[in-house]
Amino acid sequence: MATQRYTVTPHPIETLLTWVKTGEIAIPEIFIRVNSAGAELSQADFAMSKIASNETYGGNTLRKAIDYFCHLSVAPHFYEKIKENDKDFAATEFFQKMSWLKNENDDIYDPSYTDMLRVAFTSEFKRGKLADLVALLSGRNFETKQFEDTIAEESFKRLKSGVVNFTNETNFKKFVMIIRSAGFIDSSLIGSQNALNFAYILYLTLRSHKMPLSDIEKAVRKWFVVSVLTGRYSGSPESSFDYDIRQIHEQGFDAYGSAVFAGEMSDAYWNSLLPQEMNTSSSISPYFRVFRAAQVKLGDHGFLSRDITVLDLILNKSDLHHIYPRNHLKKQGLSRGRYNQIANYVITQSEINIGIGDKAPILYFNDLLIQCNGGIKKYGGIEKIDDLKANLKQHCIPEEILTSNGMDYEDFLEERRKLMAVKLKTYFHAL
Repeated sequence: MATQRYTVTPHPIETLLTWVKTGEIAIPEIFIRVNSAGAELSQADFAMSKIASNETYGGNTLRKAIDYFCHLSVAPHFYEKIKENDKDFAATEFFQKMSWLKNENDDIYDPSYTDMLRVAFTSEFKRGKLADLVALLSGRNFETKQFEDTIAEESFKRLKSGVVNFTNETNFKKFVMIIRSAGFIDSSLIGSQNALNFAYILYLTLRSHKMPLSDIEKAVRKWFVVSVLTGRYSGSPESSFDYDIRQIHEQGFDAYGSAVFAGEMSDAYWNSLLPQEMNTSSSISPYFRVFRAAQVKLGDHGFLSRDITVLDLILNKSDLHHIYPRNHLKKQGLSRGRYNQIANYVITQSEINIGIGDKAPILYFNDLLIQCNGGIKKYGGIEKIDDLKANLKQHCIPEEILTSNGMDYEDFLEERRKLMAVKLKTYFHAL
């Protein structure tokens, strides 16, 4: 049994399996042996091996198309190497359709082959479980439980269509544009790859339903944000994909989407559950990611910045600042989990962060009040009290912090979480 090692993607086990020239029985045996040796292989790996081993219906070329697209999305310069070293593939329609990637440097959505399979399969077959794809590529008739060549042939044809739709420049770029338009202008804000995958599935599905583009944009933005906030695809993504895509096709998106939004984003969620869930010290929590995206979408300025926006700061990888400085709280005996609460974070210019240092809020906010009354500029360029209050409002910081007594830290956290939830609600309904 001849083997050929394929080095385009950084997955040596899977790619070795892909190019094993084997029959119908040997592939499952290989997977059993590899898994028993401790290297976990997924249904996506199994599907890719099924695709690659079938030359009758062009599976070997389709496998290359999937691998090459994923590789080019993170390494556009690889285009010339493919063109020079794989002339047979370079002559295919797949290569022509992905040639736009050679000039693409956007990293909002860099799909893996698993991501690409999920999206292409779910959008084309209206199913979400990759085990079903493996069965269909084998020719399984789910009604008779028999295997038929015509089903295998049709399944390869449909999967090819799904891959072509996925790689289509217009589809891909418009989808990424929609995600950006929701405020997710940097990959650091995404968090959930599966939420991104299903959002693309939704985009492709609604396009096939001939929904007006403006309605598609709104639907995709809202669905993506709901998915991230609620962790909709974090547990068993395949089961959730399968359920959601079936309901969308059975009920129509307007009915199903409205039901999901009403159920998941109720007043109880915004007023009670979300503030409770924001009691976390993880700066990569979905709530803080979406909060920053909301600030981008709503055009907020950086903390204590007069002109620099949150968008500018995120794109320039600027600092997260503790409103109640970390060392100030550590001296009071607070643990890491308390002083690193996301309700204690804002994004700010590094010079403002450095200027504040370890000062207690009651001290530096007093300096800001003096600054707004003609005093020395110590922190940023805000010179008017109304502008200062507007900036605090953008960052959901209670005005009470400006009073002579300031605010107790725990009271501050509780109040700010509520204000952040209100802002997220406003943002969601404006999407």
